[in-house]
Amino acid sequence: MRPLILAAAGLATLAVSVPATARGQTAAPAPQADVTTEQADVTTEPAQVRVTARRLDVLAGAKAQVAGRVTPGAAGQSVVLERKAGRRWTSLDRDRTDDAGRFELAVRMSTPGSAAVRVRAPGVTRALGRLDVYRRTFASYYGPGLYGGPLACGGRLSPGTLGVAHKTLPCGTRVTFKHGRREVTVPVIDRGPYVGGRTWDLTAATKRKLGFGSTGQVLSTR
Repeated sequence: MRPLILAAAGLATLAVSVPATARGQTAAPAPQADVTTEQADVTTEPAQVRVTARRLDVLAGAKAQVAGRVTPGAAGQSVVLERKAGRRWTSLDRDRTDDAGRFELAVRMSTPGSAAVRVRAPGVTRALGRLDVYRRTFASYYGPGLYGGPLACGGRLSPGTLGVAHKTLPCGTRVTFKHGRREVTVPVIDRGPYVGGRTWDLTAATKRKLGFGSTGQVLSTR
């Protein structure tokens, strides 16, 4: 502000401070304090399906089972066990999680077969591999003395040929066999066997991979 000097006869000089606004000037706006709003970092844990138990190799008539936990855990989440059929996924069983996110799924399998399976929960899908449902069948094997001969589905038999002969299944049909703790999946490559009571003729290479004898019972998915 500037001092305003007033003079009068016989009076002392008086200095009065006059604000700038009184002289028609506009005061500069007061500076605004910076206001910073801190955004808290919010980290959302991605959903996961943790499998704690599974039984996916079963005999026809037995139950396939999967148990686990969805994280983050919350009650009431829908969890579905699905099997692939062609290009589609079909539901086998469903459950809702408890307070800790735990679930249990089970389905009795009546028909032999092999298919990919998965568990689906909100926001996440977990592949489980394959569900193999077996039946008890009888098999023999062939090979020695026939190497070099033609196969009904094309090609020639050799000591290293992996495959199986069946009377009617289409060529190329994949069949999973289990014997003891060993398991192998091979295609139908030939016709046979033509001995009563036997369903399969394993090639020598398939027989070796299974640890199978000359004739006997074997589990198969077809």
